Amino acid sequence: MGDQNFERSVVLMIDHAQHGAVGLVLNRPTQMPTTELLPEWTNNSNLIQTIFNGGPVEPDSFLALGRFIGEANNDRHYVFANVGIIDLETDPLALPPTVSEIKIFSGYSGWGPMQLDSELASDAWFVVEADPFDIFSSNHEELWSIILRRQEGPMAWLSNYPPDPRLN
Repeated sequence: MGDQNFERSVVLMIDHAQHGAVGLVLNRPTQMPTTELLPEWTNNSNLIQTIFNGGPVEPDSFLALGRFIGEANNDRHYVFANVGIIDLETDPLALPPTVSEIKIFSGYSGWGPMQLDSELASDAWFVVEADPFDIFSSNHEELWSIILRRQEGPMAWLSNYPPDPRLN
């Protein structure tokens, strides 16, 4: 696609509907620690201490995902499985004890109506099943390759594809 924001990015789709799509890039840590931008959250022991670049849209906004353990709670907005959106306006001390990990993103990835559909139709993206463990993986640099390696067939072969094949 030629967009550096998405080169070897792993994007978790949060919503994909007729009005457009929203996702979060999982493997782009920033140099921003949570202590600087969200000091009220820094004492939460379940928080990943680095803020991640969720995408190029609204980079000054923040969104968080949490992994919940135990029974599903209908009060939560689950993205899938046991992963849900954490409201950063909430008092961090008021979070339920079922939250086992929290990852904060600066910005998000967004597409207008039919924009992502058009990109998918032109095979601009690899589409694979989401795995909750990928969201909270500490292996950011290799996440793209790890996910491709898990796939069956030729897609797995691409996990070792060099960033610039001319230099291979």
